Amino acid sequence: QVQLVESGGGLVQPGGSLRLSCAASGRTLSPYTVGWFRQAPGKEREIVGEIKWSGGSTYYVDSVKGRFTISKDNAKNTVYLQMNSLKPEDTAVYYCAARGYAGDYGYWGQGTQVTVSS
Repeated sequence: QVQLVESGGGLVQPGGSLRLSCAASGRTLSPYTVGWFRQAPGKEREIVGEIKWSGGSTYYVDSVKGRFTISKDNAKNTVYLQMNSLKPEDTAVYYCAARGYAGDYGYWGQGTQVTVSS
């Protein structure tokens, strides 16, 4: 089993930055892809981006390209989501999740709230 814990959410003004962390325990993330998702009130959960642990290749949805960056720390078994130039529409609960190659996202964190408001 993989346990994931998100942290780093909070309140930030438009144009500001936040860095979210996703710490994994119970099993190494080496075989996994880790995804960041978000869900705004009244809307369905959507993917933000992914990072493949082995090799570090990343994917981002168009709405966050150039603003968000996913990175990892191998020694800490932790994935990060650096969010810059935040917009009010980025307000959501952010989740990290893990999946195996060509598999579904079966492991989820508890989520952390990000609020972008003046």
